[in-house]
Amino acid sequence: MLITFLGMDPYMAVGIALSSDVLASAISAYTYAKNKNIDIKNGLIMMGSVLVFTVVGSYVSSLVPSATMGNFSVFMTFLLGIKFIVRPVMTTKEAMQGVSAKKRALQSLVCGMMIGFICGFVGAGGGMMMLLILTSVLGYELKTAVGTSVFIMAFTAFTGAASHFAIGGMPDWTVWILCVVFTLIWARIAALFANKATPRTL
Repeated sequence: MLITFLGMDPYMAVGIALSSDVLASAISAYTYAKNKNIDIKNGLIMMGSVLVFTVVGSYVSSLVPSATMGNFSVFMTFLLGIKFIVRPVMTTKEAMQGVSAKKRALQSLVCGMMIGFICGFVGAGGGMMMLLILTSVLGYELKTAVGTSVFIMAFTAFTGAASHFAIGGMPDWTVWILCVVFTLIWARIAALFANKATPRTL
């Protein structure tokens, strides 16, 4: 939205989006953890590879033309929305237990590399791609997928934001503060609603 509606430089917009996600993701993860809708074990495995490749993605995005990067971010967000409309996630927690722990750990490691690169490259879109991969590739139940993704994003967003600001300079502080405050407030409200809603509603 910073790119599309405010015309901000895509690289700086991604840095602001990532930094806004830090506290918002942390408070959301806490809410999901209280409701036992989070996979800490595999989340930690995935986080390791995600953190490394977030820095790689952040660096690569600094080399990509702004127009290309902005268009890619908008396109991936649009694609995810279409995916959930056409093919909503209806996996149950019972079905998740059918996958062996070893296979799940390996999948988490490999997917973490891909997710990390995306997080660093397209910022908020990376978090959406994480949700897409957790549900479509790893077969997570929707609430657990959301809880696990925001848990990981709290750490990857911090790493990605730090990388963006270190490479591209400090953001517009007024825009940054407004984004952080309102993202935090609405993330808390959304997390409370999501944990009480049915998977079909989500």
